Amino acid sequence: MQVLDATLNAHAFAVMILTLIALIMFTSNKLPLETSSLAILVLLAVGFYIFPFSEGGVVLDPLEFYSGFGHEALVAVCALMIIGQGLSQTGALEPVGRVLAKLWTISPALSFLFTLVIGAILSAFVNNVPIVILLLPILMSVSLKTGTAPSGILMPMGFATLIGGMGTTIGTSTNLLVVSVAASMGMREFSMFEFVAPVALSSGVAILYLWLIAPRILPSRQSELFEATPRIFSAALHVTEESFAKDKTLEEIRKKTDDQINVNYVRRGGEEMRSLPHTGTTIHEGDQLLVTDTAENLKAFEKQLGTVLYTSDTPVDEDHPLKAEDQQLAELIVTQGSALEGTSLSSSRFADRYQLISLAIHRGGIYGRNMIQDIANTSLQVGDVLLVQGASEQIAEMKKRRDVMVLDSTLDITHSSKAPISLIIMVAVVSVAALGIIPIAISAVAGVLLMVLTKCLGWKDMVRALNAQIILIVAASLALGSALLETGAADVIAAWFVSLTMDSSVTMQLSGLMLLMAVLTNIVSNNAAAVIGTPIAIGIANQLSLPLEPFVLAVLFGANMSYATPMAYKTNLLVMTVGGYSFRDFLKVGIPLTLIMWLSLSWLVPKFYL
Repeated sequence: MQVLDATLNAHAFAVMILTLIALIMFTSNKLPLETSSLAILVLLAVGFYIFPFSEGGVVLDPLEFYSGFGHEALVAVCALMIIGQGLSQTGALEPVGRVLAKLWTISPALSFLFTLVIGAILSAFVNNVPIVILLLPILMSVSLKTGTAPSGILMPMGFATLIGGMGTTIGTSTNLLVVSVAASMGMREFSMFEFVAPVALSSGVAILYLWLIAPRILPSRQSELFEATPRIFSAALHVTEESFAKDKTLEEIRKKTDDQINVNYVRRGGEEMRSLPHTGTTIHEGDQLLVTDTAENLKAFEKQLGTVLYTSDTPVDEDHPLKAEDQQLAELIVTQGSALEGTSLSSSRFADRYQLISLAIHRGGIYGRNMIQDIANTSLQVGDVLLVQGASEQIAEMKKRRDVMVLDSTLDITHSSKAPISLIIMVAVVSVAALGIIPIAISAVAGVLLMVLTKCLGWKDMVRALNAQIILIVAASLALGSALLETGAADVIAAWFVSLTMDSSVTMQLSGLMLLMAVLTNIVSNNAAAVIGTPIAIGIANQLSLPLEPFVLAVLFGANMSYATPMAYKTNLLVMTVGGYSFRDFLKVGIPLTLIMWLSLSWLVPKFYL
């Protein structure tokens, strides 16, 4: 075995240090991922401008580091994200959801298996985010109706979609990036279904694990729906002759309740005052203060103000308790592309716009859900859960708007007239790319245009579908990969890897590279791990004088094994939030799944490609 010489120059050393810094920054919560990515791009461009790098008399142009923004892989990723948004917005996949919902009433065990398989197959062609958004309400509705804990099925479903995405070149953005970067470095381009066989074989074992074993090792946790926060009730505080509120202004009444009471309207003489009450309004005997609050607070106001609590025209007592007529509780999950992302309930005028009362905000953390105290002014993030209450028709209207994912006790799957059109567009985009007629970057952009022309999506919907985080992390990773390649740093790292594994078989070397990527992808962005790992994999293959394909696939498969941590992939965070999982739950289920995929693919890849 001949190991080629690889010289470590100053620029290569600096790029390796910057790559290490980038990986650390990508794992830090102190800076947004977008900011870290942009910082890496700027450091690369400025650094190579101040300290030029030349090889063979040719100077590396720092502007080349910005070429990632126009890279065909990033163009394809963005276009497919938009098409996926079109499928979700028009409800093109809802027929699948209806079939699955009916099957759950027949045989839950077989339906669960079928859900895992369907989720995996769909994710081979469509980004798994809309697939998870489709399946989560179905599984939650089934759990609420049957009284079973959703925690046993939500995480396996999310992992099944990740596994299915490994099977084709367009299944995930990671696949597209690895295939495109490898092709630009001289490797033949993989066809769309090039590696579906090894993935299908390993996925079969993984799906059985997710079906039979994973639910048994997950804790039984009920959803916090209907339990996390008390309901809000509308009631009237009747002012009597003995009431403290008699002949007092609303400002004085507020001070009596420590500024806790919010009077919506004042009813006088059987009719509500035409204008909203202001702090100087004087309350008279016989007036009714119309208030909306929790039952506990309403009873406290009754005692503090010496009033009589009414609901409709009946005093509240044991025989006539408070009732929230036609009111539902629901959980609204902020998803990627939501109009609420990055805004607060106050700035978005949530209550006025949607006619819903916000009871609580939960955010996924290391130990599961954390309650956020300042509801009105909290900047909402993807994965945040809003517990809301409102009329049933308002909850139904939220489902149609698709601004958020709505979870309640009903299963209401919407399907628009544009659904068949968006589905036809997606099938056409995939088909012409799979047949080799047009590259996926071109067919996907053409698909986006068709989505606009057929009014499946508007331009605002398209903008929301694009994720700045993904765009910047991909661009920064492509720049780092280019710098590793141009300065020879990738060859140096490859030489180190070969030296460390020289006494091992090729199978063990492939397996070691895949495991390294699997560990890295659960700590940093999977796209970053894939793009940085691809030139190193090609360098290793060249050092060993072996085919490039198996080493590139080792990076691709390893970078897709985002199972062991909730932050490894965005759908993990969605599932974590809804299912109430802890960090430890992901370790318990994700590590065995990673081992299954790693060991099976470590055996299969050499069989197929060496």
